[in-house]
Amino acid sequence: MTATPIIYGMIFIGVLILVEGVYLVAFGKSISLNNKVNRRLEMLDKGSHREEVLAKLRKEMDQHMKSRSLPLYSVLADKAQKAAIAFTPQQLIMLMGGVSVFSFFGLSIGTEASLPVRLLMGTMMGVGGVYMWVNHKAKKRLSMVEEQLPDAVELMVRSLRVGHPFSSAISIVSKEIQDPLATEFGIIADESTYGRDVGEALKHMAERLDMQDLRFLAVAVAIQQQAGGNLAEILEGLAKVIRARFRLFRRVKAITAEAQWSGKFLSGFPVGALIFIQVAKPDYYDEVLDHPWFIPACFIVGIMLTLNIFVMRALVNIKV
Repeated sequence: MTATPIIYGMIFIGVLILVEGVYLVAFGKSISLNNKVNRRLEMLDKGSHREEVLAKLRKEMDQHMKSRSLPLYSVLADKAQKAAIAFTPQQLIMLMGGVSVFSFFGLSIGTEASLPVRLLMGTMMGVGGVYMWVNHKAKKRLSMVEEQLPDAVELMVRSLRVGHPFSSAISIVSKEIQDPLATEFGIIADESTYGRDVGEALKHMAERLDMQDLRFLAVAVAIQQQAGGNLAEILEGLAKVIRARFRLFRRVKAITAEAQWSGKFLSGFPVGALIFIQVAKPDYYDEVLDHPWFIPACFIVGIMLTLNIFVMRALVNIKV
């Protein structure tokens, strides 16, 4: 009982590391968002045909939303799509099962918990670990797209002003900026080459990523296509609006940073205190372990701590 919470934490961290390691081994370093090389161009440089690269990337980006009907996968599908996880839905489900088994064996070796507890905790660690990993990937990718978008729009404005058509401006953006936005615009450029309407492709990307600034871009392009006008001026104004919104979001985030960390500290302090008590004085709860209210009280405390996390998050999650 002394080191059980620590062992649980170490196994869960091991699950996250294992998932990331399997992902990088399966798809290589190019799949990482930290890679400075444009993934689409890297695939083309390796000799793949343009049609094959487009088909593969489109499949990766759309496959998760098409698999919402799979049992227990609907919760993960939206996050996996925004993160553009290259694993197929079936592979992600198999990965959940694999890390659940890994967690079960880790709990069997490191703890003396009963079989039902090990099965429950192993499953929770496997499913929860993969969900947290995908959620982290989605947040990181969307954050990078938001940061890159103003520069991408301004680059399109400069391309339009020197005489390039809009489809060429999209292609230039896909080559000059880094991932993840470079690959997204590269797909739009390839789709435009094969006959798809650029406005429709932008709208599809905005809906897939569920990003308001991308919706503004798609609407601006669609209106210009129907009503005409100077697209360079429209996009220049849009770039200013997007950059101003981005600065406002960053300012709000900076203002609320102290409150957010205070909430995280207050939420994590009881758990940290419990771990410290178990390590420093393992027999601290021995006198009350047999009390009939001990287990119900543990459940009540766990529920209250969980509610505390949601309440703290709601208090510091300021909508702009």
